Amino acid sequence: MIVHIMAGGPKQYIPDLEKFPKDVCWIGVDRGVMYLMEKSIPIYAAFGDFDSISQEELHKMEEKTGIIKRFKPEKDETDMELALLWAIKEGATVIRLFGSTGGRLDHTIANLQLLLRGAIDNQNIKVEIIDKQNSVAVVQAGAYTIDRMSEYKYISFFPYSTKIVGLTLEGFKYPLVRRNLPASSTLCISNELIRETGTFSFDEGILMVIRSCD
Repeated sequence: MIVHIMAGGPKQYIPDLEKFPKDVCWIGVDRGVMYLMEKSIPIYAAFGDFDSISQEELHKMEEKTGIIKRFKPEKDETDMELALLWAIKEGATVIRLFGSTGGRLDHTIANLQLLLRGAIDNQNIKVEIIDKQNSVAVVQAGAYTIDRMSEYKYISFFPYSTKIVGLTLEGFKYPLVRRNLPASSTLCISNELIRETGTFSFDEGILMVIRSCD
């Protein structure tokens, strides 16, 4: 099952949703529910304290949403995390997060942290953040194939652990062979594929992979 979760981040960072598959399960988080309603996207479930939604909007949400999970503002998890955990429990294999960047930096970092739910806690689940200019995921040590995409010219790799051991990049403009990267490294920013398909592999650590366009 593919689940798309729409949070309530600034609208200008949200990509064109028409480009994504229609046969997915959409979940709204707080004001993200309103964003989905504006696009006439069927909402399977809604999560949040909904403190940023008016009473009139709340009534509309109740009419348009199948499942509503309402929480108090004071809680241990963010609304996005609660929605993500629910999607994992429901059997999602791919989870894409929208409306989760821009605005408050702490909210963006919190959502980036949630990528680890797939990379570490549930390795059979792909969790990805997508906004208007970027696609972000994190992966554990292993070997991966990556395809060239016209939409995302640049590919950057950042250590998301204390170090990366043995990073090799093949098919890239700037290749690497078994390079070790400390957590502070910016060596692998703004790389590009020179073939239709490239590969990257590493022996230890957690790597953040960001695909970007200008």
